Amino acid sequence: MTQPGRTAADDGADHDELERLRAEARDLRTRARAHALIAQAQGLLQERYALPDADSAFALLRLASQRFNIKMRTLSEVLVAAPRPAARDELWFPRRARLAEPVLSFPAARRTGPGTRGGVLAAVLSQTLAVIGTDMGNVQLADRVRGGLRIEKHTGHPADFVDFFGHVGEEGTSCAKAARDVAQVTVRDVESDPVFSEPAREAILASGSRAVHSVPLTTSAGLCVGMVSAHVERTMATPAKVQLKALEVMGTEAGRWLAWHDRTVVLDALEHLHALGRSNHGRRIAR
Repeated sequence: MTQPGRTAADDGADHDELERLRAEARDLRTRARAHALIAQAQGLLQERYALPDADSAFALLRLASQRFNIKMRTLSEVLVAAPRPAARDELWFPRRARLAEPVLSFPAARRTGPGTRGGVLAAVLSQTLAVIGTDMGNVQLADRVRGGLRIEKHTGHPADFVDFFGHVGEEGTSCAKAARDVAQVTVRDVESDPVFSEPAREAILASGSRAVHSVPLTTSAGLCVGMVSAHVERTMATPAKVQLKALEVMGTEAGRWLAWHDRTVVLDALEHLHALGRSNHGRRIAR
């Protein structure tokens, strides 16, 4: 109800301003988290290659990121977690085996053509939503630095959902349970399922989701490297066996592709970074 002395237009303007401020706050939090990780990577590079300033370290990161089409945050995350290269070694990973890129057979991957990690994750999300029959879902990847899972791609979710579930730990959500058990999880009714913490339950229901199905993305060794979840606006039954099998195949293929990407493309980027650092040792590099 509009307060005395105010018009509906005034209320609408206040609502728009509140949404703008919320979006700005979310963006600032996201940038702050990424900035802290990139700054940590800059410090490592600056010390390792005797670079004169942080800008030179940032320039190295950007060059490797652009050449191998890897996000700066992802490259920084891997750099921080990777073992230090031997000081005098020309190669960072001299004995690693190079494997062929795994084939993805599920329909969405064939339509989009994987090419990059972003393309594969988009195909995974598209395939999962098609199998479950919804237009709301997200893909998460394992966070090497913080643990847990972080959202990489999403569709159909309001901004508050993405903000709340941008990073999740090991308890309190269906995706956390699916990652822990390395098995698909169906929540037929979010409102009553005990898998959720109360804050998570409230955030999901507020987003318009009433049911969810989560599928782990697994390597050949059975490790969970990511998760894809489809959200449905109504309660749902457990998917049919044919649906579960299709999602299992997709999760296995996608997980193996992601593991290949980490062992091949990402390590190639680190090798390039190491070569750049060695060749520019002690020198200033312009951004």
